[in-house]
Amino acid sequence: MIGRLWASAVGDYAAGCLTAVLVAAVVHAIVDPSWDLVLAMGVGAALGIAVHLIVLVALGSLVGLFHVMVPGSLVGMYGGMLFGMRDSMQAASWPQVIWVALVVGVAVVASCQVYDRALRSGSG
Repeated sequence: MIGRLWASAVGDYAAGCLTAVLVAAVVHAIVDPSWDLVLAMGVGAALGIAVHLIVLVALGSLVGLFHVMVPGSLVGMYGGMLFGMRDSMQAASWPQVIWVALVVGVAVVASCQVYDRALRSGSG
């Protein structure tokens, strides 16, 4: 039972981090520092949603739809917006892009798990 819980938690974090890294990489590859901020934000959100849907189809049956859908939608849309705005305002290196995406992925998955536990305990 405990091994299954750990595998589930690792899968949740892996799916969230994979979504965040793919969103950040796609946005970084397309958005240039010469882009307008609003345009980069919109394009980043659209790309993030598209990447999230691809990851959802690929990992949803393995990890669980709820555990991929909720954090992935937050990372895809809001992360895509933030990554697009960042890439339009400054030049970031690839290692910076990947590290920031990993931190965002872990933070969003952890926040979703805390919120899920609060809802299940009835205190949220």
